Amino acid sequence: MKTFLGLAICAAMSSPAFAAGTFETDLLPTSAGELRITFIGHATLMFEIGGKVIHSDPVGQFGDYGKLPKADLILVAHDHSDHFDPKAIALIGTEKTKLVLTPICAAKGGRGIVLKNGEETTVDGIRIEAVPAYNIVHMRSPGMPFHPKGDGNGYILTFGDKRVYVAGDTENIPEMKTLGRIDVAFLPMNLPYTMTPEMAADAARMVKPKILYPYHFGETDTAKLVSLLKDEKGIEVRIRRMK
Repeated sequence: MKTFLGLAICAAMSSPAFAAGTFETDLLPTSAGELRITFIGHATLMFEIGGKVIHSDPVGQFGDYGKLPKADLILVAHDHSDHFDPKAIALIGTEKTKLVLTPICAAKGGRGIVLKNGEETTVDGIRIEAVPAYNIVHMRSPGMPFHPKGDGNGYILTFGDKRVYVAGDTENIPEMKTLGRIDVAFLPMNLPYTMTPEMAADAARMVKPKILYPYHFGETDTAKLVSLLKDEKGIEVRIRRMK
């Protein structure tokens, strides 16, 4: 049995929510060429630019990774199973694939480029900044947040002249005020684990993206977020199929 990045390749995986080819996509111009964003589901995204394929939090429940394009780069935000799926990673990985992940994911068997909050790297000309992602309000039990500070990453990816913020599992944390210019942001609204629409609206006002995609939103009403931000000039809210 072959291994990739220290993970066994297994043929079996859970049935995908959607078959390959049925996902929504957006095309965005950048100075490095056209950026294609594919909305796989939940927190799972795929970016393509300049012949490179970047998978963010690939999870077999949301896409058939035996059919999706092989990865040049894989990003993993944290170790929960709806973000870190070794089988999916193995299916889309090659010997040349780079994996960027957190220290906890690395300790659980992922072998790649380990980034802590505040660290960065560059892979194939794509700058990758790891930024904080954590809960302040929503708790598993008193004093036990669903996502403790320092465990998970959000990522800012620079594609040419565009900075894309994939927030990971987080609330509207104060560090969002210091991210700098953000062109595209993915903000989570999956209750009770991440943000309410009100929290996501507050986060959007701090980040000020030109384009905002709510993602990882489960049953949370995205129309509420649209309403809360309807008077915010310069922020375009785009709703895509990301349950």
